[in-house]
Amino acid sequence: MESAIKTLVTTFISSSKGKDNLDGKSFQKMVSSQLGSIMEDTGSHSAVKEMQRGLDANNDGKVSFQEYLTLIGYVANSLSQSKSGSPTDAS
Repeated sequence: MESAIKTLVTTFISSSKGKDNLDGKSFQKMVSSQLGSIMEDTGSHSAVKEMQRGLDANNDGKVSFQEYLTLIGYVANSLSQSKSGSPTDAS
């Protein structure tokens, strides 16, 4: 788990070129190169732009580290559900 956390941090720092946020171009490149095999539409500029807008909680046009972690949480949750099967309704 330690190496996974280090990879997440290193990926953000590398993709943002050491800045506090990912701009649109950096976010597009990071999503395409790092998440292309586990997410759909990562090659679609408009889909990734919409994803960025959805993550951009403070509407500054950039993705902060905290906003990036929201994406990672979403992707991890989706992978977990797909590996274990969809939760069933117990009612």
